[in-house]
Amino acid sequence: MRYWLMKSEPDEVSFADVLAAPGKTVAWFGVRNYQARNFMRDQMEVGDGVLFYHSSCAVPGVAGIARVASGAYPDASQFDPDSHYFDPKATREQPRWISVDVTAVAEGRYLPLTEMRGVAALEDMVLLQKGSRLSISPVTKGQWDKVLELMGVSISAT
Repeated sequence: MRYWLMKSEPDEVSFADVLAAPGKTVAWFGVRNYQARNFMRDQMEVGDGVLFYHSSCAVPGVAGIARVASGAYPDASQFDPDSHYFDPKATREQPRWISVDVTAVAEGRYLPLTEMRGVAALEDMVLLQKGSRLSISPVTKGQWDKVLELMGVSISAT
């Protein structure tokens, strides 16, 4: 089992939106970075843990815990000319961008980025590295456990 931090802008898809979605599951769409896409395509597996992170907002931070609920599949937004995520070079025969579904598992206490920066056990987290802008990044088991502890979340398996 692997663990991931996945960033979403809450005005586009918030953790509350995931909790309110049918089956508490949404498609993770709009990733337009090759490294993040490759994580989804090549390494994510159903059942992997997800720290659902709110970015580009007043108080960025981990808003909830989710799990990867599907294998990778073509991101439909790349084919929609009316979408902000449209990619004219993508074709249905050779899609360039990937989605996975994520399912909400637990909400817990909102964990702000500013608080995370002060936790020694998280100092090596990709999110906290200078210049890190990836929308999806791997998280170690130790980092995962510490974030869950800070959020007051106890789950047996994601």
